[in-house]
Amino acid sequence: MSLALEPIDLAAHASVCVAFRRDSFICSFGVDRFLDEAGPDGVHYVERLHLRTAKFPDGYVHAWHGDEIVGQIEMQILETPRRGYVNLFYLVQHMRGAGVSGELHEYAMSFMRRQGVQFVQLSVSPTNMRALAFYRKHGWRDLGLRPGRDNVHLMQRDVPAHGA
Repeated sequence: MSLALEPIDLAAHASVCVAFRRDSFICSFGVDRFLDEAGPDGVHYVERLHLRTAKFPDGYVHAWHGDEIVGQIEMQILETPRRGYVNLFYLVQHMRGAGVSGELHEYAMSFMRRQGVQFVQLSVSPTNMRALAFYRKHGWRDLGLRPGRDNVHLMQRDVPAHGA
C-alpha cells in the first residue's frame, strides 16, 4: 500500500483538517478539548493553517489513499535555535497499523533535509503509547516535559543526511 502526499487544499478540505486535529487531541489526551484552543468550528486553527501553508506549502500535506484523505502532516521551521518542528502526524483509525506510517515519517525527514535543518522536534502526550512507540522506533529521543507545558513531552531527533 502506498500513499500520495499532496499539499493541503484548505479551500476544499479545511473541515477535514479540523476533524483530523480534533481526533488527534482525543487520541493524545483522551478528551476533545481542541475547540477550546481553536475556537468555534476550529476557526483560529484554520487561520493559522492559512498562514503556515502559505509559508511552508510542502510542510502541510494530506495523505491520500486512492480518492480518500487518510492522513495529515503539519511541519514548519522554527528559529532560535533553527530547527524543524512537526505539529502533527496523523492517520485515520483504519490506516493505523496498516504499514503506511513510515511513509509519513520519510516525507517529514525529506522535508526537513530540504529545509536544511539539523534536528527536528515534536510534542507528544506521555499517555499516547502508540505514538511514543512509533517515535522511538524512528529514532526520536524523549527530552522530558516540554518547557511551558505540563501535559506533553518534547521529543527530538537528528535529520539524517540521506533516507529516513
